[in-house]
Amino acid sequence: MSVSLLVITHDNIGEALVDTATSMLGVRPLHIDVISVSKDSNPDGIVNDAEQLIKAHPATLVLTDMYGSTPSNIACRLRTDNSVRVVGGINLPMLVRVLNYPGLGLEELVNKAVSGGKDGVMSCNTEHDH
Repeated sequence: MSVSLLVITHDNIGEALVDTATSMLGVRPLHIDVISVSKDSNPDGIVNDAEQLIKAHPATLVLTDMYGSTPSNIACRLRTDNSVRVVGGINLPMLVRVLNYPGLGLEELVNKAVSGGKDGVMSCNTEHDH
């Protein structure tokens, strides 16, 4: 069973991340839909649109940006059964990690998303001895 991705973010963040990850990998190994949420968006309308996208797939991983924000709240409203999982805090390492494991099931991809997001954040200010 192939898992689809639904990326719900503020403005065009999701499109930029998906385009960048696809460019880096050279392929788009999973089906990906992106929903951009602006300050003028109607959250109920977006939930309805997202539900229609999800219905077309047996399992969907929803990646969203800042937990507690409007895109995140919309994403959390989509968790109606075990075929939808939501992970907040999307970043490029998270997305690339998920796309590197297209054959995994939904629960495994949730774990890859979380680990990719966490492992991709680090301080780069450490000085190295030369």
